[in-house]
Amino acid sequence: MMHRIGYFLTDGFQVMAIGTQTVFEIANVVAREQIYSVTNYSLAGGETKASLGVSVNTQPADSTAVADTWMVSGIVNPIGRSTDPEELRFVIEASERSRRTAGLCTGGFVLGEAGLLDGRRATTHWAFAAAMQERWPKAEVEADRIFIVDGPIWTSAGLTAAMDLALGMVEKDQGPDFANSVARALVMHHRRSGGQSQHSEMLALAPKSDRIHLALEYARVNLSKPLRVDDLAKAAHLSPRQFGRIFLAETGESPAKAIERLRLEAARNMIERGRHPLETIARETGFRDRRHLREVFVRGFGVSPQSLRRDARCDEPSEAAE
Repeated sequence: MMHRIGYFLTDGFQVMAIGTQTVFEIANVVAREQIYSVTNYSLAGGETKASLGVSVNTQPADSTAVADTWMVSGIVNPIGRSTDPEELRFVIEASERSRRTAGLCTGGFVLGEAGLLDGRRATTHWAFAAAMQERWPKAEVEADRIFIVDGPIWTSAGLTAAMDLALGMVEKDQGPDFANSVARALVMHHRRSGGQSQHSEMLALAPKSDRIHLALEYARVNLSKPLRVDDLAKAAHLSPRQFGRIFLAETGESPAKAIERLRLEAARNMIERGRHPLETIARETGFRDRRHLREVFVRGFGVSPQSLRRDARCDEPSEAAE
């Protein structure tokens, strides 16, 4: 079955939006046949300029523009901006004729203006989530999600998350094994489920020196081990006393607290994207047992691992309504 993907672009669109087309291109390569066709559209057709200045040739978005999936691009800063009424009319009509419609990053604001988010869960880049919620109070905006599928409406966080959304569509269409093959071909580190957080603990800790970064990277790949301060100091090529002092100065946290955050993030990722038993997840991420994992998880996230797993399964494209 051929899936027709239409990208609706407006002047000033973020160029990464069309970068997601690579997911569908590689899906064709993996399938060894064209299972996806991709066409760029704009209201008038012709050249449409991205925020970076590059121009993309587009087809006119008129009654002949037909797709079963519409990908609506965003702009760098949607605050105080309104979509052209004719563009908005096209999005509304195209959505009614299609199987699904996606707002890529701040493209979710266009869907909001079109009334497509009312009564639905949605996400966008974390920096604009509060503004989206304030502007469309009938939507349920979840600021800490990679992407969300609510019936035929898909929305993503920042534009690298739009790659995960596109891959989620491939999984919905072709199954998880095929989507994993596409992810490997794209050299994606791992395929993130929609329920995952937009934030990374490694980025949040933001060490200033290479030595502390080395220690954190060592910890990240050795979470199943005890990870004593002596071990981290050795990875950083520092004495334990020097390491503790420098680590606190650069991250604002003790090594023990930082390692707990890394363990929690790793456990959360395993829970959201896999079906491993909680006992296995606890062991792989360095918690004593399932009970210890639950105790720290509830303290850190306010929910139990079981509750998070249920929520993540609700976000899986394979279980979303058509």
